[in-house]
Amino acid sequence: MDDVGANEPGAADGTRSPRLVGRKTVLRAALAATAAIPVALMGGPALARTLTAGGTAPGLTPPCDDGDDPTPEQIEGPYFKPRSPERTSLLEPGMPGTPLTVTGYVFGRACRPLTGVLLDFWQADTNGAYDNTGFRLRGHQYTGSQGSFALTTIVPGLYPGRTRHLHVKVQAPGRSVLTTQLYFPNEPRNTTDTIFDPRLVMTVRDAGGGREAAFDFVLDVPQDPGPGPTPTDTPPGGTWVVGLTYRAGDRVTYAGRAYTCLQPHTAQPGWEPPAVPALWRAA
Repeated sequence: MDDVGANEPGAADGTRSPRLVGRKTVLRAALAATAAIPVALMGGPALARTLTAGGTAPGLTPPCDDGDDPTPEQIEGPYFKPRSPERTSLLEPGMPGTPLTVTGYVFGRACRPLTGVLLDFWQADTNGAYDNTGFRLRGHQYTGSQGSFALTTIVPGLYPGRTRHLHVKVQAPGRSVLTTQLYFPNEPRNTTDTIFDPRLVMTVRDAGGGREAAFDFVLDVPQDPGPGPTPTDTPPGGTWVVGLTYRAGDRVTYAGRAYTCLQPHTAQPGWEPPAVPALWRAA
């Protein structure tokens, strides 16, 4: 792996302007609707992005809408090593610790997914120690065509002065590097760790003897947002069509069944009403 470059600046504050529906929300809903098996088995992020342990949709981490703030940066710390091996699993035979799967997406400023983004992870082992001679619990990977990533590792241990955390460098092709850290919710040391940032807390739940975590990165990468939702002249009862823009309350038919639109959006392949309950409700 090439050496990474300078850190890119983070958001100056945590404020964000609310919007009715972000492109990221719609994209995640469409991708998640295609998942039928646990993320740990399928190697994708859909399940972790959709439900928390209580079965409710988690908040976006961090929220992303057109022109929103990028993911905050944090210090690199003393344990980063360049040229880690390319791999999506940091597990090794006999490695102690609680299994952890971290999944999510990488978006640009217009909430469109970014392909080929480098994510370089490193962390402490279950005893709170870093491998400074080799590459144990270190590795990098790249986002796929939908901007998704998946990391298999263990829950990091604690060491003096710090709460549980994962280190990561994120770099879109040809762009500067975001260096940051990811945190776990409800950790006692979150309140005493002077570096801890609540904007970087992952969505985490217990799953099959391990834990599943989810986080979406928003990079400071300009993007063309494309056409936004606008009112449509599609008459009630019309057939669902790719490329048409629908507004909340519009009614369509698909495969002989009627549906009501729940959120404004422009129809895309794979977003058929039965497949995306976040956008369509059977009438």
